[in-house]
Amino acid sequence: MEENAAARAAETLLAEHRANLRFRTLAPPDGPATIVDAYDIQDRYVALLRSEHGEAAGYKVGLTSATMQTFCGIDHPIGGIVLARRVHRSGATVRRADFGRLGLEFEIAVRIGSDVPRGPCTAAEIARHVDGVCAAIEIVDDRNADYSSLDVRSLVADNSWNAGIVLSGFATQWPDLDAVLGRASKDGAPFGEGHGRDILGHPFNSAAWLATQLAARGQALKAGQVVMTGSVMKTVFPEEPASYRFELEGIGSVAVEVR
Repeated sequence: MEENAAARAAETLLAEHRANLRFRTLAPPDGPATIVDAYDIQDRYVALLRSEHGEAAGYKVGLTSATMQTFCGIDHPIGGIVLARRVHRSGATVRRADFGRLGLEFEIAVRIGSDVPRGPCTAAEIARHVDGVCAAIEIVDDRNADYSSLDVRSLVADNSWNAGIVLSGFATQWPDLDAVLGRASKDGAPFGEGHGRDILGHPFNSAAWLATQLAARGQALKAGQVVMTGSVMKTVFPEEPASYRFELEGIGSVAVEVR
């Protein structure tokens, strides 16, 4: 994508977020014509956010389950960048008023313990570089998007809607992740669940997809970075103050307060 067009699109995204405008498709001539264009815009948009939100602390992979792909009308995963000051510990409080529309996704996150060589990657290769696994909740802001006409390229350009993450403590030993059951609750009442296998068959498949995607753009996963591997269930959009909790059997639990 032409560099000036990507920069203009990134500035447009920043202005729309600041004005709390509804999500919309980025229109030509500055909108992304291809998925590669979308990641070009994402890189420039995230660069504009760094002065306020810090450097990259990791990545999110979205639309990794059949449920989420059907929900968004998309048939492949997408990636986004998680910035350091948007990483929160379990028990964090978020305010709905700070978002166009706050969404919560209930996930398995992995911590990269050693640099991943740049290039195509498999789940078995990623496994050698993971030194921690935790329960996680992704904070997303879809800005009241119209899902009936959702444009995946504009979604990706908008940093795949990542607005932060909430993490439990990392476990350094964990059960088979494909079979791990995650349960979500609101104010103590269960409302949804899913397994690790709902994330592209295994969460490491998601991390491997990301490593391969980054390699295609001349980048690589680094030691210390966190990868949000994807939601085991459909996104929840809180409409009132409540306490949300997500527990992964044999790994831990994470909580967030919505105000």
